[in-house]
Amino acid sequence: MYREVTMVEVKEVLRLWSEGVPKKRLAAQLGLDPKTVRRYLRAAAATGWRAESGTVSDEQVRDVLLALHPGGGRPRGDSWTRCGDQRETIHRWLKGGLRLTKIRKLLARQGVVIPYPTLHRFAVLELEFGRTATTIPVLDGEPGQELQVDTGWVGWLTLPLLARKRRRFRAWIFTAVRSRYRFVYPTFEETTARAIEACEAAWDFFGGLFTVLIPDNTKAIIIDPDPLAPRITPAFLEYAQARHFHIDAARVRHARDKARVERAVPGVRDDCFAGEVLTTIDEARAHARHWCFEEYGLRRHSRTQRRPREHFEIEEHPVLLAAPTTPYDIPLWNEPKVGRDQLAVVDKALYSLPHRYVGHVLTARADGQLVRFYQRGLLIKTHPRQPPGGRSIDATDFPVERSVYALRNVTALQQQATSYGEAIGRFAAALLDSPLPWTRMRRVYALLGLTRRYGAARVNEACVTALAADMLDVTRLKRMLERAPAPTDAPPARVIPLARFLRPASQYALPLRPAAPSSEGGESE
Repeated sequence: MYREVTMVEVKEVLRLWSEGVPKKRLAAQLGLDPKTVRRYLRAAAATGWRAESGTVSDEQVRDVLLALHPGGGRPRGDSWTRCGDQRETIHRWLKGGLRLTKIRKLLARQGVVIPYPTLHRFAVLELEFGRTATTIPVLDGEPGQELQVDTGWVGWLTLPLLARKRRRFRAWIFTAVRSRYRFVYPTFEETTARAIEACEAAWDFFGGLFTVLIPDNTKAIIIDPDPLAPRITPAFLEYAQARHFHIDAARVRHARDKARVERAVPGVRDDCFAGEVLTTIDEARAHARHWCFEEYGLRRHSRTQRRPREHFEIEEHPVLLAAPTTPYDIPLWNEPKVGRDQLAVVDKALYSLPHRYVGHVLTARADGQLVRFYQRGLLIKTHPRQPPGGRSIDATDFPVERSVYALRNVTALQQQATSYGEAIGRFAAALLDSPLPWTRMRRVYALLGLTRRYGAARVNEACVTALAADMLDVTRLKRMLERAPAPTDAPPARVIPLARFLRPASQYALPLRPAAPSSEGGESE
């Protein structure tokens, strides 16, 4: 059976030969064939080595090996040469997804016959067929700079009231790049609010902030996972600005961008939560914190050969940014549409907006105190935050003629009635004199409708008569106006227009002027 002779064995052959050991005894002692020993000794003599020199250096052994294999390996045959001639064609077919067996058939059709073993060996060695691309190890960076984040399903909660029911939960896993120290934060949801909550818990666990956060392409943090300029959700970007750290999102399907945390989910699932009986999410978080601090943190890491917690406390903790001292008010960003009622819904609460924004889609930011509405980046309205089901109405947002009824402004409605006449105002006040005045606002609106139909003067006179009789029925008041005779006005004087063909008055003046005599001298009649 073929066995490769190592460099140490070649050196031992030369050393024993220089000490005068015969070739056959030397071969038996090292377990080699005598012909192999003679071949190595001939190659050594060809390089100028002499047995009398005594010592054998590594350079002399290298010269012997190069003399035996001058090309760095065994020589290639004609089939390998034909593969080299067809290199571009084979490479193009491999990129197109063709199998090597099909490529061999296509080459045979062109008159290029290559044995399959040679073709396979050429594709593997020269074209990296069947191999993953070579990688370059990336530096860990400076201490306290990078923190990688990943998420995944890690365990189940056992519900105490329903023994056979379980609820699945996931976890946000933070790994310090330099020390490999890890923090696990279980949650039920993968939302922006939970991402900010997990980051706040991580800063408290590590005792400070890292300069760069490298998250996965989760929708809770990344809107558009562009490899060059990823778009970050407004809420998380605002949080990063408030906490003064940078976001360097990993590319889609590029696990090496966050290699320190990429395989952390199976380890957390199997070592931290597998077999544990947990009933609440708070209990799961407490267990995960203890596991990170006492178990994983004190286990020697296979790559760094140091305990992650000790490594972190010595190198990274002193250079972290200062931990936040006040809790972060997590904002809610959404894009509500203003309805026909001039109301927009934000977190199940209603907020009024001016009439000109009806039908527009706005951007809303809601924090613990205020709700701000933006249109194309400009602030257009601010409301105090309301709980779900509540509403915040600004009377100035609605038209005056509609805001009175919408806001049940009884005083403004009575003032509007008084503007048509003093009796109409007293009649409206009498209508609204009730423990629940807004229930009678429609009667006042009917009264104002009569003023537009019959005129303010006639309605004012009718109200005087109705108030004198203590009659406060708008329907009867309308009947009074319908049956009352209409006011008769004197007809205007008739104007006779001037005739069109009357002679001027000068022609009727007396005495008449005599006619002029004729040219023939006759008498005039």
